[in-house]
Amino acid sequence: MLRKRLIHIHRMHLLTRNELRRLLKFDPTLEKIHKLTVNDLKNHLAIAYKKALILHKNLQSKESQIETIQVLNKYKVITIVDEDYPSVLKTIKDPPIVLYTLGYIDLLNDYPLLSVIGTRNPSNKGREKVKTIVGPIIQNEWTIVSGMALGIDSYAHELALELHGKTIAVLGSGFEHIYPKRNIDLFQSMSKQGLLITEYPPHIKPARYHFPERNRIISGLSFGTLVIEATIKSGTLITVDQALDQGREVYVVPDSPLVRQAEGCNKLIQDGATLALTSEDILRDWDLIGHYIFKKIK
Repeated sequence: MLRKRLIHIHRMHLLTRNELRRLLKFDPTLEKIHKLTVNDLKNHLAIAYKKALILHKNLQSKESQIETIQVLNKYKVITIVDEDYPSVLKTIKDPPIVLYTLGYIDLLNDYPLLSVIGTRNPSNKGREKVKTIVGPIIQNEWTIVSGMALGIDSYAHELALELHGKTIAVLGSGFEHIYPKRNIDLFQSMSKQGLLITEYPPHIKPARYHFPERNRIISGLSFGTLVIEATIKSGTLITVDQALDQGREVYVVPDSPLVRQAEGCNKLIQDGATLALTSEDILRDWDLIGHYIFKKIK
């Protein structure tokens, strides 16, 4: 019952992750919360009265409970209190409380995994770089993780599907609002051949701040993050920062200083990131250090 109550509250999309954690600390079984008054909710959770009022109304709503059951019937939902919650995500700061999934859920506890990220506006060599570096990794039975954005993300997912490999997309919206819309066909293919996950309930539309948030999950699931083309001010660099903060490896594909899409990559290498010229640069590190580290986490 705990997980169902947690999913019901999470699906309301009213409480922040910190507020949800505060709630679980105050009420570990989530049995008390349904008996609290609006003022009790406001005081115990340290939230605004208006938010407490809406939360109280939804907690008592049969319609809201029915909608939660419908979500559970349509999607496989994993919570942080479940045994099959990905162990690697428990090691990161601010792990997602709830994950909604479509596809082969076993991929979440597979390894090794590699995040592949980069610009939404790649150069004319971008796809070839993905094929050259990532192709052999897919053929070595790694799972490729990315964010299903246009550009490098999509190239990585598409290559994994083309090679009959394994791939996970971490979305910045709920499943009822696929973004970008141009990737609806990719979304459909991923749901049948790969795995889609999101911490946003199905009815939640994409928002600008969702994408930096979801990046911590992309890097957190993986042994390392591979950057293929990024400008100096690219949002890709947010994922790199999170990967480093999580103690993950960072690999970068270099290019000519005349290629604008490589400016961020070249700067990362200059700052100490590992240069990746071939897939062997990544595969070798996994054999040397990654296998041992992730076996301990698993």
